[in-house]
Amino acid sequence: MAEIDQTPVDAEVAMAAVPHSGVAARIRNYFLTGLVVAGPLAVTVWLVWSVVNWVDDVVRPVIPPAYRPESYLPWPIPGTGLVIAFVALTLLGFLTANLVGRSLVELGEGLLNRMPIVRPIYKTMKQIFEALFSKSGSSFRQVALVEFPAPGMWSLVFLSQPPGGDLAKRLPEGEHVSAFMPCTPNPTTGFFFYVLRKDLIVLDISVESAMTLLISAGMVQPNGDAQKKLAALATTAKAAQAARQGG
Repeated sequence: MAEIDQTPVDAEVAMAAVPHSGVAARIRNYFLTGLVVAGPLAVTVWLVWSVVNWVDDVVRPVIPPAYRPESYLPWPIPGTGLVIAFVALTLLGFLTANLVGRSLVELGEGLLNRMPIVRPIYKTMKQIFEALFSKSGSSFRQVALVEFPAPGMWSLVFLSQPPGGDLAKRLPEGEHVSAFMPCTPNPTTGFFFYVLRKDLIVLDISVESAMTLLISAGMVQPNGDAQKKLAALATTAKAAQAARQGG
């Protein structure tokens, strides 16, 4: 093998490149570590601050100037609108729980139900808010796997109530459930459909864990027992597919 001639200058350059590359790698690792620590905190603070400012901007015009804290202080106090909104909504809930308040709410709903355009909007919004925030609501309680968009491919869905009324009669025979399949990474959009319960594999993981899995596009996996359960259920899904192909 022929030897490669190396001048003293080339040797010095090669020797100097090693520590410099090591320093650059350490600096990059330190920067990424700081970004991982500070990034989520900064985004969380920004979102909370944006919500607080938005509520303040909505509530502040309703408050008379004489009752605003900035009228007596040299600077505005952020969060006063949020506190006032919380107190007002709590007071509204307290009054609605009484007989007089309930009668007034029923009277207002009766007026809204007589308005052709407002009625469907109000009824839809009321059902959504009751499902999300009411103790007796039926928000997403279960997570399942459904074979979609092709055989052998499985997607996460969130299950809610089964169809009722005339809709249940029109569907083919079998127990159907309402399923919502969110898109990644924006879970506010997706597909809603009715599916047979026998075609689903219900997962023993929380809705929060499944939502994190979807938003991160699989980069953040459920930890601990939840990940083991998800892996076991995925194996069950493969076995079910194999059984259908064998039959």
